[in-house]
Amino acid sequence: MILFPAIDLKDGQCVRLKLGDMEQATVYNPDPGAQARAFEEQGFEWLHVVDLNGAFAGETVNGDAVDAILKSTSNPVQLGGGIRTLEHIENWLSRGLARVILGTVAVRDPALVIEACRKFPGKVAVGIDAKGGKVAVEGWAEASELGVIELAKKFEGAGVSAIIYTDIDRDGILTGINWDSTLELADAVSIPVIASGGLASMDDIRRMIAPDAEKLEGAISGRALYDGRIDPQEALALIRATRKA
Repeated sequence: MILFPAIDLKDGQCVRLKLGDMEQATVYNPDPGAQARAFEEQGFEWLHVVDLNGAFAGETVNGDAVDAILKSTSNPVQLGGGIRTLEHIENWLSRGLARVILGTVAVRDPALVIEACRKFPGKVAVGIDAKGGKVAVEGWAEASELGVIELAKKFEGAGVSAIIYTDIDRDGILTGINWDSTLELADAVSIPVIASGGLASMDDIRRMIAPDAEKLEGAISGRALYDGRIDPQEALALIRATRKA
């Protein structure tokens, strides 16, 4: 079970959005590298990074900020946002990423995801972002007709390292993760699932280590960490105690 701190990048800065709206961005740190260092010093073992501008543009926009993060932490880093081609994937993995997260391209071109998993085993995750139960693409700006489980099942057996599942209706508003739909997805596929969107308090940390959630790989936390609603030492101690049990 892993708690992934999140760095969302907009215009080179660490921000959090509200409900995925680029116009509702709160800047938490103008220095992404310093933020990555801080998370490592607090004891986190992984880092989740999203290039928000890139998700809309369909290509990397905050590349310099990501490079600064990679130079500032020894923790493995996963990156999503604007990664749409095999060349994009190969480029980022060569620059030190632990894994890439493919979102829009997983809907538009599932065969590319499967090919990427073959070429880069263990290095490819799929991001499934849902609004009203349907998968959203292009930085959450467009809705598709695909259901979450329908999309996830396309990648069974392909070698996808994880599915990052985000409930957009909860993202950035601290209402708690949608555990029902997250666990339903985890039950439906054999691919490890990471919960995202709305993690709000220590209650969510306690929920993520409950016995019925042990199938999850972990959860992502953004605003609740930045706002101090979750104490990193307390949260990580709880998770480690569960691992030892």
